[in-house]
Formats: sequence, structure tokens, C-alpha cells
Amino acid sequence: MRNVDLNTITAAAVSSFAGLPDARQRLLVQGLLQALHGYAKQVQLTHAEWRAGLAFLHRVGDISSDTRSEFSLLSDVSGFSSLIDMLASDPADAAVTPGSNLGPFHAGGSPWLDNPAQLIGDNAGRRVLLRGRVVDQDGRPLPQARLDFWQNAADGLYWQQDPQQPANNLRCQLHMDNDGAFAIATIRPVPYQIPLDGPVWHELVQPAGLSGWRPAHFHLIVSAPGHRTLVTELFDVEDPYLDRDAVFGVREALVGRYVTVNDPAACTLLGVSGPECLAMEVVLRLSAAD
Repeated sequence: MRNVDLNTITAAAVSSFAGLPDARQRLLVQGLLQALHGYAKQVQLTHAEWRAGLAFLHRVGDISSDTRSEFSLLSDVSGFSSLIDMLASDPADAAVTPGSNLGPFHAGGSPWLDNPAQLIGDNAGRRVLLRGRVVDQDGRPLPQARLDFWQNAADGLYWQQDPQQPANNLRCQLHMDNDGAFAIATIRPVPYQIPLDGPVWHELVQPAGLSGWRPAHFHLIVSAPGHRTLVTELFDVEDPYLDRDAVFGVREALVGRYVTVNDPAACTLLGVSGPECLAMEVVLRLSAAD
């Protein structure tokens, strides 16, 4: 190692991890080192820039917590999260529901509710019904599927950002019924800006002149035995930020429409008087596990 120089340092660093016993980990580590060394050489990275980058990552870590991941936000605004979603998609079946961003405000342990689920509580906002079915690639229902759901409140904030909201506000888990169907009585999400109090906003997004707005959406994680877990979002066709999403999460197949339905049972679930209410209906199609 005493003869390592600019021409040999990358190969030396890569080969030093050749002893990692897991082949996939070895590929990931060595590929990352190759890319990082190449990047540093390409841009002629200086000591000051390297230290500034490390300090930035420290600040990203400092503001992160069990209920907020600034690292996830960094991945989102760089387009990296969406890239991973696309790499994980099944290119052989365009009918499968595409994935989209997990986002920084997913929290495990959401309460299990009966299906149909009631989330409105004391929330202000337009009452809407999200209902749909979870099916396989051939359209067969998946009654064994589970849904993890969360969204923002009428003020644009998730419960982690707003001390006035209860910890479980507008989030739940539920099982499908025998037809693979579900329904959630909730409020219509609103567009919002990504967190403005952290290093991702102050040091990257704002200096770049970006607005940081996200179009209104629901978050969903759908899982079923024998199928790939789907992490995705559902968007509002009427939202003004669909073409300017700060985290590159919008896919045409994920854009839904609220329609007025004549359904007294749905209106009762929403607590709306009269036979008509607003609903978005979706089909979530899962691909088979590899």
C-alpha cells in the first residue's frame, strides 16, 4: 500500500473490500466506492468542499428523528427516490401500479382500523371517500392484502409537524375485505411545501430557486403474500403542482379524479347529509414476487 497514488488509489480502495462475504453487499460497496472516487476526480473535489459536504450530512442527521427523516427528503428532492422506484418497477407489465415516494413522514405502527376506515375525526377540510380494490397482475382480488395509509391535514402539515394534531391523525392500517376492496373516509389532501426548517431546504432547494411544493396526495403502502410490496402515492388531477412536484413523484397512472357519487352509504360514512358525496376510486395492481 506504500505506493498508492492518484492512479491506483481507487483500485486499492475497491479491492480492499473484496473480502466482504455477501456478494450483493460486496457489489454495492465496491460500486459505490468506484462512483465516489470517479466523482471526486471529475469535479476535482477540494478539501474545503469535502469537509462542507460532511458537515451538511451531519446537519441532515441532526434534524432527523424517529418520526422525520431528512435523509429521505434529501433522497426525494435529488430524484434518487423516484429513480429507485423506477428501477424496482416491473417493466414487463405496464398495468401494474407504479411506485412513488415514501416521503419523510411515514411512521411505523399506525393503528389498525376496521374496513371501511373512519379517519375524519375533528379534521377540517372537504370530506372525501377513497375507495378501491387491490388485485394481482391478472385483475384477481387479493383479500389477504394490507394497506398502510397516511396523508396531511387541511393546514398542509403531517402530524409530526403539527403539535395540535394527535399522533395518529389521518393514518391507519387496514385489511382488505373478501373482494380485495377497501374504503377510507377522510379529508381531501392539500398541496404543501417540503419542510422549510432543515438543511435540505436552506442549503439546496431554496438556493436553487425552487418552490419546494408538492401536489396534494395520499400515501399508500400495499402488501400481500407472494407479491411485491407497493409504496406509492395517489394524486389529484385538479392540483396546480402536478407538473412541478419538488420530489419527482407524479406518474400519470397515479393521478386520480374526485367524482360526485350518488351513494347514501358512502355519505353516511362521511357524515355528509344527502345522497351525494365526493369520492376517488382506484385499482391498485400488484406484481408477483420474484
